[in-house]
Amino acid sequence: MTNPARDLALSHFQWIDGHADVWKIFRNPDALSGVVRGLAATFEGEGITAVCGIESRGFLLGAAVAVELGVGFIAVRKQEGLFPGEKLTRQTSPDYRRLRHELRIQRASLTPSDRVLMVDDWIETGSQALSVKSMVEEGGGRWVGCAVIVDQTSEACRRSLDVRGLITAAELPEWNPQR
Repeated sequence: MTNPARDLALSHFQWIDGHADVWKIFRNPDALSGVVRGLAATFEGEGITAVCGIESRGFLLGAAVAVELGVGFIAVRKQEGLFPGEKLTRQTSPDYRRLRHELRIQRASLTPSDRVLMVDDWIETGSQALSVKSMVEEGGGRWVGCAVIVDQTSEACRRSLDVRGLITAAELPEWNPQR
């Protein structure tokens, strides 16, 4: 059985100078709409009350999935940038580039009745998602899982975060520097 969101993500994926690029998805309205529907469907029927996303692509995808599910959006900001009010803050473990990030959520954006889904374009180490999960739980919400376009995380991390991806990194076309 084919998965239209998976097929759209794969057909709009490209390598540029050895770097994975999913930005073509955002430029094509049919691809964007299909991928958003696919991400929302991965947790359909699980009582999601809020979707969160980490800036920048997580903001775009998360807000679109929130609209698709008919729920609100919770922004997760990195280091700088205006973000008024009391915040929950976490320092991440090193990511795939060995960088640590400070992530922030407005405390008032979470309630004890929230069932929160995180949405992003790619997950590799899970360091940012684990930090977001911790903040959601500290804020009284319940972590439901993480919907991503590309899943490249370990099996243990996938289980811990309940990651559901449209495609795995192994399914991506190989980078060819001749192209």
